[in-house]
Amino acid sequence: MSVTLSRWLPGLVLSAALPLMAQAATETAPAEGPAYGPELQGFQYPYTLKHFAFESQGQKLQMGYMDVAANGKANGRTVVLMHGKNFCAATWDSSIKALSDAGYRVIAPDQIGFCTSSKPAHYQYSFQQLATNTQQLLKALGIQKATVLGHSTGGMLATRYALLFPEQVDQLAMVNPIGLEDWKALGVPYRTVDQWYQRELKVTAKGIRDYERTTYYDGRWKPEFDRWVDMLAGLSKGPGKTQVAWNSALIYDMIFTQPVYYEFKDLKMPTLLLIGTSDTTAIGKDLAPPEVKAKIGHYEVLGKQVAKLIPQSTLIEFPGMGHAPQMEEPAKFHQALLGWLGKTPSAP
Repeated sequence: MSVTLSRWLPGLVLSAALPLMAQAATETAPAEGPAYGPELQGFQYPYTLKHFAFESQGQKLQMGYMDVAANGKANGRTVVLMHGKNFCAATWDSSIKALSDAGYRVIAPDQIGFCTSSKPAHYQYSFQQLATNTQQLLKALGIQKATVLGHSTGGMLATRYALLFPEQVDQLAMVNPIGLEDWKALGVPYRTVDQWYQRELKVTAKGIRDYERTTYYDGRWKPEFDRWVDMLAGLSKGPGKTQVAWNSALIYDMIFTQPVYYEFKDLKMPTLLLIGTSDTTAIGKDLAPPEVKAKIGHYEVLGKQVAKLIPQSTLIEFPGMGHAPQMEEPAKFHQALLGWLGKTPSAP
């Protein structure tokens, strides 16, 4: 067998096998809500969706993104938004409007493996790779320096981006980032990519809604959140459902095995932590033994702890809010964010 064929054969076999592996899990699944294409075709984004084509790891890929100009008087600054694992660039809609209205240009990409971007059959996922992809996008758009704002898993990515490209980051802000603790080191059991894949094949709108209500929103729910549940569930039951599940499994493995926790101390720029204190998110919590489960995912503690690790940090807490304060209470959240952005000097 040639070297070239042996290199690509696993990906080809996987592509052929995924639909068969998924068939049993999906044949009896109830129909609920809309179904979307593998790159979220059919779902409406709040601003014009563009695509950035590039090559990575020997493959032609594309990232969906929104590039929203300042509405009114521009201040000459750019904010780059990094979405979370169970979110997309579209879920930043209210933040894009608030930032644009305040004079910022806003770039909101979907990372590879997510939402409107490519779902490759094989990809070595790392936060360094996703950061490099984003840096290539910004370079193509002529952006040399920006404020980076990351939510949830996007907070881990924003941290890695700021560590890799410190000279290109004016300010760093994170909204309920995960990775404020190292779950593996704290005793959460490892779940293989194959186990994650089987789990992701069974995703439903009801399961997403129940998880988010309990973990993200402390038992509360707003009707406007249903749109985002349908977005995720629609990807997971559309024609690309096996691609979506496989990439999701690879990404979960990346999140669990590539902590940024130990490098918060190395951040060089002014950094803002925006923390909803009722959040209880922790990767692998469902597998953890009771004594481990009891000590992870406490954001009312984690925010304060990590703020002490970051040299130029500011902590703003939102008591009673959960994993996505920018979606729970947009006005209150954006007032705090814009206040900090406006008064905090940029990195030299």
